[in-house]
Amino acid sequence: MLLPKETQIAAIIQADIPLRKTPFRTIAQTVGATEEEVLSVIKDLKQRGVIRKFGAIVRHQKAGYTKNALVVWAAHADEIQRAGEIIASFPEVTHCYERTPAWKGRYNLFSMVHLKAGSYEQIATMLSRASGIADFQILESREEFKKSSMEYF
Repeated sequence: MLLPKETQIAAIIQADIPLRKTPFRTIAQTVGATEEEVLSVIKDLKQRGVIRKFGAIVRHQKAGYTKNALVVWAAHADEIQRAGEIIASFPEVTHCYERTPAWKGRYNLFSMVHLKAGSYEQIATMLSRASGIADFQILESREEFKKSSMEYF
């Protein structure tokens, strides 16, 4: 059971967070709390499992990125952690995660690549050399259908 203030905060953070230097202060003003209280409520909701994930959705076009692709990798089980960390360290990569079961029975590491210029092949080759994974596929995004979060309140 959520308290009224928790419900207010949860309803606000399920949408876009204000694009300000102090977004949680803005939320706090809206709900009549302090910035510290808002952050404490969010942390508590996460610890209680009410919130599973709290993160940013990159609107890559607004950030100046014109192309994106999912690059999938066939990583050996004993190398997936190390390879994932290497791939995720590149600034062009916004997501990198293990996928089970593996797609097509072998592609178990997924990475989202955003580019302002250059080619997917060029960055994928760099990622391949750095990670040591030679087996990969590039799945280019051609159209974006949805970029929104679930709304529960």
